[in-house]
Amino acid sequence: MTNHLSNRRQLPKHHITDLWTVLTRYVYHWPLFVLGAGLSIAAGIFYLKITKPVYGISATILVKDEKKSPREKSALQELNQSSAPNNAESEIQIIKSRGLIAAVVNDLQLWTVYTKTEGMTSRDIYQAKPFTFTLLHEGRDLTGQKLSVTILDDKRFEFTDPDGARKTAAFGKEVSSHLGRWAIEPARTLHSHIGSTINIAFNDPDKTSNAYMKALDVHLLDKLAPTIGLFINDEVPTRGKDVLNHIINQYNILTAAEEKRTTKSTIDFIDSRLASLTGELNNAEKEVEGFRTSEGLTDINSQSKVYLENVQMNDSKLNEVNVQLNVLSGVEQYVNSSPANQNAPAMVGIADPALNNLVEKLSQLQLKRVALLATTPEKNPEFIPINDQIRETRAGIKENIQGIKSGLLSTKRELQSFNNKFESSIRNIPGQERQFVGMKRQQAIKENLYVYLLQKREEMALSYAGTVSDARIVDYASVGDVVWPRLPLVGALAVIFGLGLPFLVIYFRHSFNRKITGRNEIEEALAIPIIGELSYQEAGGNIVLTNETNPMISEQFRSIRTNLHYLHQQNTGISVNRHERLADHTGIPAMAGSVSRWPLEEESSPAPHGRVTLVTSSVSNEGKSFVSSNLAVSIAASGKKTVILEMDLRKPKISAMFKLPSRHPGITDFLSSGRLSSEDITQASAVANLDVIGCGAIADNPSELLSNGGLEKLIDDLRPIYDDIIIDTPPIHLVTDAMIIAMEANVSLYLIRQGVTGKNELDFISEIHDEDKLPNMRIVFNGINKAKYGYGYGFDTSYYYTGKTKPASRASFKTFLSRF
Repeated sequence: MTNHLSNRRQLPKHHITDLWTVLTRYVYHWPLFVLGAGLSIAAGIFYLKITKPVYGISATILVKDEKKSPREKSALQELNQSSAPNNAESEIQIIKSRGLIAAVVNDLQLWTVYTKTEGMTSRDIYQAKPFTFTLLHEGRDLTGQKLSVTILDDKRFEFTDPDGARKTAAFGKEVSSHLGRWAIEPARTLHSHIGSTINIAFNDPDKTSNAYMKALDVHLLDKLAPTIGLFINDEVPTRGKDVLNHIINQYNILTAAEEKRTTKSTIDFIDSRLASLTGELNNAEKEVEGFRTSEGLTDINSQSKVYLENVQMNDSKLNEVNVQLNVLSGVEQYVNSSPANQNAPAMVGIADPALNNLVEKLSQLQLKRVALLATTPEKNPEFIPINDQIRETRAGIKENIQGIKSGLLSTKRELQSFNNKFESSIRNIPGQERQFVGMKRQQAIKENLYVYLLQKREEMALSYAGTVSDARIVDYASVGDVVWPRLPLVGALAVIFGLGLPFLVIYFRHSFNRKITGRNEIEEALAIPIIGELSYQEAGGNIVLTNETNPMISEQFRSIRTNLHYLHQQNTGISVNRHERLADHTGIPAMAGSVSRWPLEEESSPAPHGRVTLVTSSVSNEGKSFVSSNLAVSIAASGKKTVILEMDLRKPKISAMFKLPSRHPGITDFLSSGRLSSEDITQASAVANLDVIGCGAIADNPSELLSNGGLEKLIDDLRPIYDDIIIDTPPIHLVTDAMIIAMEANVSLYLIRQGVTGKNELDFISEIHDEDKLPNMRIVFNGINKAKYGYGYGFDTSYYYTGKTKPASRASFKTFLSRF
C-alpha cells in the first residue's frame, strides 16, 4: 500500500508567546473578574466593619551605658570592687525577661479579660470595666474558665454557677464558688453599667506572659545614644499604655533593687571586717598600755629616733603588704566557703585587675545559681554548666592568689630583712624599747586598716541611701496610629485577591484543559494540511449562507469551497478500486488486478464529473452536519449542481436543517429495497442547484447496508447528474460507517472543533492518515471562538459588515454564562 504521508511533518514550534492572544483569553471571562472583584471588595468592606482596630503604643527610656561613658563610675567601682559594666543591649534583655513580663501580667491582671456583648459582637472593656475581680483563694485551675456577671445595682451583682444556678452577691464581699474564694470590687464606672452583663474570661498567666513577650518590641533607637524604644500593639490603647508604663516601672524597681543588694552585700562585708579589727586594735592598745606601765617607760630614747624614722618608713611599706595579705586571706576564705555562706569581699588595696574580674565573675555566678535555685531543683542538669564555671573560676582565683601571695611574701621577707639590719645597728638600745616599738607598730597597722575601712563604709552607706534607677523616662507610653486594619492595604489585598483568584481559576482551567484550542496544536501533532477555518456560530440557525446575518462565516465557507475545487482538480477518477476497498472493510477477497490505492496528489488532470466529498470527524458535536450543509449551499451558490447525502444513518440531521420531511424515502430505503432509483429518494431544497437525499427510515444494521454494494450504485447514479456530491457521515472514531463510505469519496474533510475535540484524538487522526484510510484527507478547524480561547488569526469582522447588516448587539444568556 502506497503511503506518501506516513511520517508526521515536523513543524517549528512557537517559542514566542502571543501576549495579545493570552490577554484575549482572559478578557473573554470578564464577568468572572467583575464577580471576583466585587465579592472581594465586599468581603474587604465587611472585614473592615467587623475587625477591631489595633493601635501602636510606644515609649522611650534612656539608660546608662558604661561602654559609651567609661568615665562615669559607680560607688562600688570607686571602692575598687569589680563589677560588670552596664550596657544598653543587656538592659534590653532585662526588659524583655520572662520574670519582668510575668510581674506586669500579674500586677495588671492581664490574664483576666472583661468583655461586654453588644449586638452580635463583644467589646473589650478594659478601659471602662465596672469592677475588678480579685481571687482570694484559688479553688481550681482558672485557665479556660468563664464567669458571667450581671450588675443589679451599685451594691449587688448576679453570677451563674456551672450548674446553671443564678446567685446574688454583694460588691466587696467574699464569694465562694467553683472558682474558689473571690471578691469583686466596684470601680468608678459601675453606675454606667447597671443592668449590663459582663463576661470575665480567665486565661493561663504563663501563656499570657508568653504572648506579651512576643508582642513586645524593644530595640535601640540610636546606636550613638543609649535610648531604648518600647513598642506594642493592642486593640485597647489604654491597656497598651498601662503595659508599657508598668514595664518601665518594674524595670526601674528591679534595677534599683539590684543596686541596693550589691551595695548592702559590700557594707555587710566591711562591717564584719571592722568588727574583727576593733577587737584586734583594742588588744594592741592594751598591750602598749600594759607594757608602758610594767616597764615604766614614758618617752622614747633619743638614740632610737634615727632608728624609728628608718624603721617607720620600712614598716609603712610592710603595712601595705600586710593589708594586701589580709585581704587575700579574706578572699581565700570566701573562695573556699560554701556558695551561699558569704558575700563577695571588697578587694581593698588589691590592684590586680585579673583577680578583681575573677572575684566579680564568681560573685555573679553564685548569684545566678541562687536565682536558679529559687525555681529549679539543685539536681537539675541546668546547674551543671554553672557549677563547672564556678569550679573553674575558683581554681583561677586560687591560682592568681598564690601568685600574688608569693610576690607579697617575697616583698615582706625583704622588708623584714631591712628591719633586721636596722635592729642590729641599735643593739645597744634596751630590749624594753625594742618591745615597745614592736607593739606600737602592730597598733599602727591595725589602726590604719580600721580607719580606711570605716571611711569606705560611710561612703557605701551614702551610696546605699541614694540609690536611684539607671533608667530615665524620655517619653511615657503614648498611642500612635492604627496599625491594622489599614484601608489601603486591605483594599489592595481585596483587589489582588479578587482579580488573582479568577486569573488562577482560568489559568488552571486552561492548563488542565485536554481540548484542542489552537491551530498550532494541530500543526505540531499532524502532517495533514488545514484546508480552512470556520469561526464560532451562535445557536439560532444552522444554514448560515442563506442569509447575510454573518457574512464572515459565509466568506470562510467560500474559501473552503475554493480550496476544495483546487483539491479536486488534483485527483482523477474513482478514488480506489472498489473490489480492493470492499476486501479491506468486509473481508471479501479482492479481484485480480487491483493494485492502486488513493490517487497521489501529484497526479493532475481535468476534474471528473460528480466529485465526491466526505465530511467526518472523531466524535459527535464537532459540526459535521453544519459544515456539510453550509458547504453544499456554498457550492450550489457558485452555480454547480450539488446534492448532499445524509449518511449519518444513526443520528440524521440534514433533513431537519433543510426543513424537509423525514418520512420521505431515503438512503436506507434505497440500500435495503433494491427497487428504488436515485430520483425516488432525491428531494429538492429551497436553495437553487441543491438537492438533498435524506437518511430515510432508521436502520438497525447501517454498516451491513453500506457494505451490500448499493452505495456504489447510488454514487454511480449520482455522478453524471451532479457536479458535487457532499456526504455527511457519522463520527469515524465511534463507528466504521465513514470508512466504508470513504471508498466512494475523492476527498475527505476531517473536522476538528475548537474546545470540543480532545487532544487525545490527534493520535487517532494521525493513525487514520498514516494508514491512508481516508482519501486525500484535509483538516477543517471548526468553531473558532477567538474571544474565548484567544486564537483566531486576528479575524476582523468589521470588513464584512455594512450599514445594512450588523452583528448581534449582545450575546445570548447562554453565551454570557459561558464567560464564567
